Amino acid sequence: MLALRCRIFILEQGPYLDPDGLDQASWHLFGRDAQGELRAYLRVVDPGLKYDEPSIGRVVVDAALRGTGAGHALVAEAVARCDATWPGRGNRISAQAHLQGYYRRHGFATVGEPYLEDDIPHVQMLRAP
Repeated sequence: MLALRCRIFILEQGPYLDPDGLDQASWHLFGRDAQGELRAYLRVVDPGLKYDEPSIGRVVVDAALRGTGAGHALVAEAVARCDATWPGRGNRISAQAHLQGYYRRHGFATVGEPYLEDDIPHVQMLRAP
């Protein structure tokens, strides 16, 4: 999981501190290929740790699978599991600004103004309950 995240977040996007101390207090969703290799991943941080709402984050898809729908399937599964685990709660995320359209497909709406996180433009997005 950390190797995939490092390959995407650090080697592709530039250096920053990926392990932020929230992994141990999160649950993790893995997307594996037919050979069992990890190709997609995300985590969900419990409510109250990062935001008041549960938060989907660290969404990564191996470059070879981008554009195949694998990431959308992973996010849809995370949203469904959040809804089942925390009924009536929304989800808040910190999304890279250029991915707003991607997350809108899953019911997220931009709230607030863009900001820099690790020198990358981000926005907060909220998926209402």
